[in-house]
Amino acid sequence: MSFPILSFIIFIPLAAGLLILALPAERKQAVRVIALTAGLLDLILAVLVYFLYDLSAGGYQFIERVEWVQPLGISYYAGVNGISVPLVLLGALVLTAGVMVSWRIEDRPREFFAYLMFLGTSVQGVFCSLDLFMLFFFFELAVFPKFLMIAIWGYPKTRDYGSMKLTLYLFLGSVVSLVGVLAMYFTAGLHTFDMLALEKAGFSMAFQQSWFLVVFGGFAILGGIFPFHSWAPDGHVAAPTAVSMLLAGVEMKVGAFAALRVAIMLMPEGARFWAPLILALGTVNVVYGALIALIQTDFKYVIGFSSVSHMGLVLIGFATLSREGLLGAGLQMFSHGIMTALFFAVVGMVYDRAHTREIGELGGLFQKMPLAAIGFIIAGLVSMGMPGFSGFVAEFPIFMGVWRVMPVVAIIAILGVIVTAGYILLVVRRVFFGTLPARLESTVGDISALDRWVVGGLAALMVIIGCFPTLSRMVPLVESGVMQILALVGGA
Repeated sequence: MSFPILSFIIFIPLAAGLLILALPAERKQAVRVIALTAGLLDLILAVLVYFLYDLSAGGYQFIERVEWVQPLGISYYAGVNGISVPLVLLGALVLTAGVMVSWRIEDRPREFFAYLMFLGTSVQGVFCSLDLFMLFFFFELAVFPKFLMIAIWGYPKTRDYGSMKLTLYLFLGSVVSLVGVLAMYFTAGLHTFDMLALEKAGFSMAFQQSWFLVVFGGFAILGGIFPFHSWAPDGHVAAPTAVSMLLAGVEMKVGAFAALRVAIMLMPEGARFWAPLILALGTVNVVYGALIALIQTDFKYVIGFSSVSHMGLVLIGFATLSREGLLGAGLQMFSHGIMTALFFAVVGMVYDRAHTREIGELGGLFQKMPLAAIGFIIAGLVSMGMPGFSGFVAEFPIFMGVWRVMPVVAIIAILGVIVTAGYILLVVRRVFFGTLPARLESTVGDISALDRWVVGGLAALMVIIGCFPTLSRMVPLVESGVMQILALVGGA
């Protein structure tokens, strides 16, 4: 395809952000319109990529390549396969939804929406990169806007702590992974950052076993891997709603995707060697995250620790190195991204109206915000892995894959699913049902029209994928990407 569709997907948010910054500060409505237009254009192009991807051909498609720094083997090299296509769609969906739920922001909206657009370019750049330097460049691009958005627009009580903690943890992961990336570049001796070439570099067994954990672990910190997970709930809770949606819904997938694309696919023997450790850490993520979510009294912290738990399932799927496990992990990245974006959106809607996130101070909100309550319940059913929803389609293959590899992990991890049902049902009962506190009778109103579009659209998508996983193209797409991975790692 001659039209550079991936470049437009990557750089439309960047162009919109720069245009927004060029506007006078008082042009608040124009800022919002530009941000929403950019998000919708990105979404339309992502949908086109999703449906135009040729399943029969597979592999990387929509290839674009321009030499960048030729003496160092650095190029602008973009392309997507069956794993990354759904993630590109996820990035565009959550970016657009984030703009819509932030429509009423009055505190410096010009800077807020510009930084949000820069985050959109960062995540799409990572998902589309076939050049290792380009992937790392876009990976790092998000650090500065994330810090500013939390520090300036975040929750007043925790934004300083949350923004600094998030930034330090992600810098730690970046430095660690950069060391590993440079080791791969110099050891390969190919004088290129082309990841398709590095797949054939033939790294020695000793090199892969020594450096795999460095590369995988550095990127997986952003994915919330235990014991470096604590930035996630603190960062999510301190962030404004749209940033929470992007952090949990997309940025954690950026970390997981980079760990898969760079560490597992370029060092498959290292992945086999360290798979038991990743299985163990992923299992801790699942169970620990769910148990901590169960005892939270802050509505937003429940969802923050829930994200840690569900990302553990992605890590378990990766570590199986099997068709079922990898298929489930790919589906879980998309399903969890939509689910957690909807969770955080609803939490933000509740906080904006009730002015509290303490679960004990809420109740009976179904009377005032019925659609938001229904959206949260649907996201909760996805989180619990109920049949008929995208969570079941994603989680069942993961448990099938890990049962083949290590049944004890499947038995332990299933406890996380049981605990997940516990905290979701408790939160639904305490927040949306029961008696509406008297102080909320006159202060809480229904959600806006834009909020309704966000809740309805994200909820409908999870139901469609859950009921029609093949007709929606989601399973065939991810499976085509999994076959590429298996060809490299030699899994079954």
